[in-house]
Amino acid sequence: MSDQPSPQSAERNPVFIFIGFALLGAAAVLLIFGGELFTRPTPTTVPLDQVAVFGDPVTPAAASIFSGGGILEVGAAAPNFIAADLDGNSIELNQLQGQPVILNFWATWCAPCRLEMPELQATYEAYQEDNLAILAVNRQETANIIRPFFYDEMALTFTPLLDETGLVANLYNILVMPTTFFINGEGQITAIHRGPLTQSQIDGYLTLTLTNTTDG
Repeated sequence: MSDQPSPQSAERNPVFIFIGFALLGAAAVLLIFGGELFTRPTPTTVPLDQVAVFGDPVTPAAASIFSGGGILEVGAAAPNFIAADLDGNSIELNQLQGQPVILNFWATWCAPCRLEMPELQATYEAYQEDNLAILAVNRQETANIIRPFFYDEMALTFTPLLDETGLVANLYNILVMPTTFFINGEGQITAIHRGPLTQSQIDGYLTLTLTNTTDG
């Protein structure tokens, strides 16, 4: 009889040695770094107090503050901006204080945006006594594309605005279209809806908005 290990045992030994070293290495990493390896990083956001005090017309530098990081929530002040309508007139959000505002981000190529446009038009007509303003901010298209769609094809009478550079969309952190903000007369966001709106949803959001709106 021989005391030498069998060929099968000799083949297993390197495997056991490798596993042992791997376990020792993992234990050392855990001792050094603790639980940080398994902690999901907290996303960087712009504090709401910074959003609330933003009151100047949007500029590229200002828009970059919010792009990809700032999160607007219900209860925050709607950031001010100036944008042109299709006739070249400048519209400033802050000038509409005292009125309820629906701020809608859309594009002509966005099928869900097309679906909700008749609902927004019906809302605009139904809430004229409440002095409702609807600003339809078009994302990165030109006036000659928007005009025939907005006025001829859809027969809309509320206000289309140009955002050819995407600055206003960045300011409001628009990731999905359509996205709609409901803003009361004090300039406070009362509701945020991502995706197409139904009439009942609009009426519900406006109930909250009009309750917190005073005439200016």
